[in-house]
Amino acid sequence: MTDASPRRAEIARTTSETDIRLTLDLDGSGRAEVATGIGFFDHMLTAFSRHSLCDMAIAATGDLHIDFHHTVEDVGIVLGQAIRRAVGDKRGIRRYGHAVVPMDEACVSAAIDLSGRAFLAFDPRFTRDKVGEMDTELFEEFFRALAFNAGATLHVTQMAGTNAHHIAEACFKAVARALRQAVEADPRAAQSIPSTKGVLEG
Repeated sequence: MTDASPRRAEIARTTSETDIRLTLDLDGSGRAEVATGIGFFDHMLTAFSRHSLCDMAIAATGDLHIDFHHTVEDVGIVLGQAIRRAVGDKRGIRRYGHAVVPMDEACVSAAIDLSGRAFLAFDPRFTRDKVGEMDTELFEEFFRALAFNAGATLHVTQMAGTNAHHIAEACFKAVARALRQAVEADPRAAQSIPSTKGVLEG
């Protein structure tokens, strides 16, 4: 990674269930253009962009007349693929990121390792089935798809909270801020791969 190397990705994914177009710039300013047809999900993705300082454009259409599962999961898949592509060989990055985000009574921590090894530990507990029209069980599906397609180890831990909206928003903001830290250039790394193995591909 050098200052002149754009860390961007553009991905299109079409299946019988969804059609998604996504662009990502890791070195943006947090600008978002998001349209998935799911209002609360759009709100969360916009917050993700702002707090990661990644510029994102996401246009997704899906079989929302069935439910929101396919659209949410597939956006996670495409965003994870874009992160993996944009970060390249991970030369010179910090690799690890951690953030704790309070949201009123809720508090969530996120820790990420861009190791190439996919894993998700997700323990937030939601006290109701939906936020807006979005099923709360889909938050875990989104983060699993993101982590596995980004090749990231991701831990999302609820430290406090009862309000489902606050918990969900703290999750997205914490993961975004952890990712922002992990993809940052490490000024002491001298363009090296942050691993004793010399590669970060699992």
